Amino acid sequence: MKRWQEAFLLLGWACVLGVFALYLASEILGSELEGPLDLQTFRFERPWAGLLGLGVLISALAHLAWRRARPRFAISRAQDLARVARPRWKQWLSPLPMSARLVALALCTIALMGPQSIYAREEAEVEGIDMVLVLDCSLSMQASDIHPNRFIAMKDVVDEFIARRQNDRIGAVIFGVDAYTLLPLTTDKEALRNVIAELELGNIDGQGTAIGNALGVALNRLRYSQAKSRVIILLTDGDSNAGNLSPDQATEIAAAMGVRIYTVLMGQADEAPYQKGSDAMGRPIWDRGEFPINPTLMRRIAERTGGQAFVASNRSALERSFHAILDSLERSKIEDPGRFYADLHAPFLWPALGLLLFEVLFQVLYLRRWP
Repeated sequence: MKRWQEAFLLLGWACVLGVFALYLASEILGSELEGPLDLQTFRFERPWAGLLGLGVLISALAHLAWRRARPRFAISRAQDLARVARPRWKQWLSPLPMSARLVALALCTIALMGPQSIYAREEAEVEGIDMVLVLDCSLSMQASDIHPNRFIAMKDVVDEFIARRQNDRIGAVIFGVDAYTLLPLTTDKEALRNVIAELELGNIDGQGTAIGNALGVALNRLRYSQAKSRVIILLTDGDSNAGNLSPDQATEIAAAMGVRIYTVLMGQADEAPYQKGSDAMGRPIWDRGEFPINPTLMRRIAERTGGQAFVASNRSALERSFHAILDSLERSKIEDPGRFYADLHAPFLWPALGLLLFEVLFQVLYLRRWP
């Protein structure tokens, strides 16, 4: 068989197997996709891996060169032999295993490029709790009865808490004179930790403490949650003096929704030291101020919703409060919407593995060669 015939057969079989493999891949993709596959919903995570496709071309050229370099019999009347020895089926099928290998390599290259689609959203159901952290950012949180002050201690302990809650969806609400959603429910713990770490007193108006509004915003975040355990963790000094929704009204709404509220009271007493500023040498200047706390309100909110009330008089008590809150909560399966794109490499890998297996079996069972 001439070289051009051999190359033509190799290419032909590769096209046939490629069409068949792509058909199988499309069938598998169809079972995994929840919507149409188009350029707006599809992407490659690692498009630079497409350069590996050059290896497919190099493999084909190397195969053809190796075929021509194999040992052959020297025959003086080659033309007469060619008229007698017509190509048989094994000659026509001999390029088939290499074609299968080339198509398999091409499919593996596509899989390595990381095909993804937003309609192949992973149903990564994990057992966890839907919760919203409600963080007080009013100026009363600058009191230093908890080292170094209430606000910094709250951020540090919340960061450690989030890092340990791997399977929960957590959102965050901040409040002062009014309340705002810092981040909706998410499983992206790094994003949540980063935005909380960047919080500073003064980011929002902290001249008041709108606990009722803050609980209302948190309840709105949990409105469509299907988790069995829906929780609000309220961290505040406990004296509500702003907002157009009272804490008791918000508590009644939470009780009707079946949302438990766990309260953590930050502070030891109404009067506490705080850093007034710094002197010329950079040393802190301390003063004492009135930072009222309201433990009665915190207990009432927790008891009405089936939660628990904790008092954080120091850093260790604050840490113990967080770990005690969730130990006995019932867990439920929740869908993870944290990823907008999900991987689609499997529909290309399965046909590739099938072609490689076909290559081995075809050579062993049909194209056997004896030395």
